[in-house]
Amino acid sequence: MNPTLASIALAGPETVLTAGSLTALMLGTFGGGDKALRWLTFVAVTIVAIAGLTLIDDPVGRTLAFDGLYVTDAYSSFLKVLILAASAASMLLALPYLAGAKTGRFEYPVLLLLATLGMCIMVSANDLLTLYVGLELQSLAAYVLAAFHRGEARSSEAGLKYFVLGALASGILLYGVTLVYGFAGSTEFDSIHRLLAGPGPRSLGILFGLVFILAGLAFKISAVPFHMWTPDVYEGAPTPVAAFFSAAPKAAALGLTVRVLVGAFGPMQFDWQQIVLFLSVASMGLGAVAAIGQTNIKRLLAYSSIANIGFALVGLAAGTPQGIEALLFYLAVYLAMTLGSFLVVLQLRREDGSAVELMSDLAGLSRVRPGLAAALAVFMFSIAGIPPLLGFWPKFAVFQAAIAAGLVPLAIIGFVTSVIAAFYYLRVVKIMYFDDPGVAVASTRDPINGGLILVAATFCSPLGMLTITPIVAAAGRAAAALFG
Repeated sequence: MNPTLASIALAGPETVLTAGSLTALMLGTFGGGDKALRWLTFVAVTIVAIAGLTLIDDPVGRTLAFDGLYVTDAYSSFLKVLILAASAASMLLALPYLAGAKTGRFEYPVLLLLATLGMCIMVSANDLLTLYVGLELQSLAAYVLAAFHRGEARSSEAGLKYFVLGALASGILLYGVTLVYGFAGSTEFDSIHRLLAGPGPRSLGILFGLVFILAGLAFKISAVPFHMWTPDVYEGAPTPVAAFFSAAPKAAALGLTVRVLVGAFGPMQFDWQQIVLFLSVASMGLGAVAAIGQTNIKRLLAYSSIANIGFALVGLAAGTPQGIEALLFYLAVYLAMTLGSFLVVLQLRREDGSAVELMSDLAGLSRVRPGLAAALAVFMFSIAGIPPLLGFWPKFAVFQAAIAAGLVPLAIIGFVTSVIAAFYYLRVVKIMYFDDPGVAVASTRDPINGGLILVAATFCSPLGMLTITPIVAAAGRAAAALFG
């Protein structure tokens, strides 16, 4: 077969998403605008599902395509399944919200498809240039999504903040890429790894380049001290967009970070491990403490995501296959927990149709909407890491990996910050179940989001722990084995 055609066949998900996004754009442009939203969402979810099915035919082992710029393996397949699932859920959960807000423009599913395409390229990148192309494709679509409600000041402000800070982070990352290329003579991960593993002395320029690259990637995963955009963007962006930002892009950026550090800069583990340790400790600490004083539920979830990134980085800091396996397991469970939490927030509406976003507005929710209150309680307990809910086991796995790698102080810090963070998760449950009802919450009937909440809550429940954990853990073990 022609090498180019063989490469396109290997990049099955990306090929499907590329064709699908262009098709959806044409359908939206010539198909009636807002009236085509439901059909476009259906088309987009179908495209994502087909892209996920193409992963079944991925070859066993590690295969390069496009002259080494792209790699397909069990690791990329695992992450793409998570990304595609989160993107499909983000498309479905946004449909009732956009229709109710009278902003059901067809661009939304198209932008999500393009962002998903960029994320799939990110996790299959085997070259610093592919990394940058995928990262920018995802980011450019995300900037527009953050300001999707351009008539609202909050949404426009969120989009502007995200764009300015994101452009700065991209510039920092690109400068790091140029430094690495200048001193290593290549941008391909395998070539950089071979050079660093050689007997010769390591250039200080490569170390500086690595620092800049890590700084750019830390912004994408909203790790401290590059987290400043997260609470403001989550609060100002439309709630479906905030739900999307909290899930798929985080998984893609963290998966890319692992591939860059372990795949390209593996021989420099001692150097990048110090940076990852700082990012992990700072993110866990600030995420646990800063969320205590929050009154907006979306800002609370933003700081929660920062803390969870810190916990996931514990597995990366270990620098072992066990740590990578724990990180992947953490990502899979985190996506279900955070998407479920945002789904509940989306369902909360006042009688006049306005959104319920303040913590105090959740008072007495268990008496008005007992089903939603129970689901949110499951998600809060799970994120807090309280057994027997599923959220306990990923934290246990990353701490166990850290202890096995000799990073006992890191595991202790993680445990302490987890206990601190449990305060504001439990406070949400306390407000729902023990405070007197305040704002009247309307009773909405939304079978799509209701079904998604049920699936996510079941996933995070003890039933999910017994049935789903072995499957996810086995897939994560196979993916992490590539870095052994």
